[in-house]
Amino acid sequence: MTNIFDNQTALRITDTTFRDAHQSVASTRMRTKDMEPIAEKMNAVGFHSMEVWGGATFDVATRFLFDDPWERLRSLKQLMPDTPLQMLLRGQNLVGYRNYADDVVSAFVHHSAECGVDIFRIFDSVNDERNLEAATKAVKESGKHAQLSVCYSVTEDGKLGGPIYNLEYFLSKAKIFEEMGADSICLKDMAGLLAPYDAFEIIHALKQNIKVPIQLHTHYTSGMASMTALKAIEAGLDVLDACLSPLALRTSQPAIEPIIATLRGTTRDTGLKLEQLTELGDYLESLAPYLRQHLINGRLTVVDTNVLMHQVPGGMISNLLSQLKEAEALDRLPEVLKEIPKTRAELGYPPLVTPTSQMVGAQALNNVLFGRWQVISGQMKDYFYGMYGRPPVAVDPEVAKLVLKDYEKGDQPITGRPGDYIAPELEIAKEESKDLAKDIGDVLIYALYPVTGKRFLRVKYGLEAAPEEAPVVSSHPVQQPAEPPAAVSPHARSFNVYLSGRSFQVTVDPADGGGLSAGIPPVAQSVSQPSAPSVPQLQVAAPIPATPAPQASQSSELSPGEISLEAPMPGIILRYLVGEGDSVKAGDSIVILEAMKMENALPSPSDGVIKKLSVSNGSRVSRGDNLVIISPS
Repeated sequence: MTNIFDNQTALRITDTTFRDAHQSVASTRMRTKDMEPIAEKMNAVGFHSMEVWGGATFDVATRFLFDDPWERLRSLKQLMPDTPLQMLLRGQNLVGYRNYADDVVSAFVHHSAECGVDIFRIFDSVNDERNLEAATKAVKESGKHAQLSVCYSVTEDGKLGGPIYNLEYFLSKAKIFEEMGADSICLKDMAGLLAPYDAFEIIHALKQNIKVPIQLHTHYTSGMASMTALKAIEAGLDVLDACLSPLALRTSQPAIEPIIATLRGTTRDTGLKLEQLTELGDYLESLAPYLRQHLINGRLTVVDTNVLMHQVPGGMISNLLSQLKEAEALDRLPEVLKEIPKTRAELGYPPLVTPTSQMVGAQALNNVLFGRWQVISGQMKDYFYGMYGRPPVAVDPEVAKLVLKDYEKGDQPITGRPGDYIAPELEIAKEESKDLAKDIGDVLIYALYPVTGKRFLRVKYGLEAAPEEAPVVSSHPVQQPAEPPAAVSPHARSFNVYLSGRSFQVTVDPADGGGLSAGIPPVAQSVSQPSAPSVPQLQVAAPIPATPAPQASQSSELSPGEISLEAPMPGIILRYLVGEGDSVKAGDSIVILEAMKMENALPSPSDGVIKKLSVSNGSRVSRGDNLVIISPS
């Protein structure tokens, strides 16, 4: 597929409407049935390519929509045979949140190519080219187009330059990618941090030094994307990512329509027809009642200039809000945003892109709620051990020593390619999923997401009912009195909360009448010390609920001397590390809780014997739910 770039001056457009656009502004909630009605007309527009797959679409389709991602790809390929279909692939991470074994990477790429992917945009969250090798090899074996991407990032000064993310950094990465066999190179600006004149400088330098075509992917979050795109075009950019206007701007891409109008009659004229896009935009507008339920950005404006300071992508902010809300600590968001750059620096300044954005955000939240580096996810331990690759600069050695203390793989980080340290996984996944999986696509779903993927397969084959959608909550701001009611204490504080596209004004008042709680209740709860939340919980319906978790054991079930381990945050129980009747010591890891897509090992609060495992694997739990009952030894 290396011949898809012709020698011409016209700017080419990759349309992101069916992937990154709805991922960025509507929580990736477009379904296959939402795309199919206009797919043939999108095919007729004349786009350079259409990004329709990858990124979060695979996870959301199986976790929330129960919409087979492989069937989506095959359907869109049938409806759009004339337009190259493109996907976003996270290198050795594929479309998951850890590095997978080479055999899984190879099988995933080959099956994706067979189902319809023509262009594979491959990136790595720390820009470690070694994490692109296995995927690039598989793409070449499949006869498809390998577009290798360098993630754009900056340090605290927010501009191109400095000791890390300078022009030479991006040029050297691009040269390495070209030598690896890249058919094109993408500059990937996931948080909208690329300033217009910095874009001109980088794209101009790339065009002077790199022979393969250059593509730009940016987001509108900071408000600079259209200006950045135009300066990149002036510098000789070959292809630009953009989307149809109803899903443009905010944390998404620039709109296609004004780009077409801007370049019309110039040497960079796209050749696309505005009248063809108007009808397509009207169709997307008809989806507004559905998509509005899942809007990410609840701000009054479509621009969030704060991103220029905290550099956090929009989707990551919404995850943090959701976790803080359920942890009854919404007032601590400013602390989390202040903590993020500190955590990122300790990790060696990785770009904030999946999965490192989730890792940094989740760890910053844990640092604020539980104390710095007191709760550490399994992924974070893997990161410091080297399983995610080589970060742009060295990690903080003192933090690394703390994180890797008692780590099961050792306290001396690896230095080689992470994939070389991962044993083959595909045959294991086949064996474990043999009672469910009907083909390699099913096996790969299970291999990537053993808990949520297994549930998807059970729903797919009629062994479990899919959950019904939750009632829609109005997207209009909730009207609140200008002044708190008289019963509220002088310590009450009001907050504007923007969550999942909905606006709220909430007044938070500590139950004991004292100052606002600086933390959350302890994880362990004994029968003699029942807990009561100090902050009232804001009730918001989730877009699509998981199967209800079994009723958690309450402290009233405890006998004298027994202790319960309660969930310190909402999440999914992935697996228990102990069984009923096992003896444990205080601090032993006894259950893995997935929160913000990170795996957190929860420790035993005391010595004792496991009396009861209160919920089943795969169950969704809320903060405070009883997970384990421990009897005294």
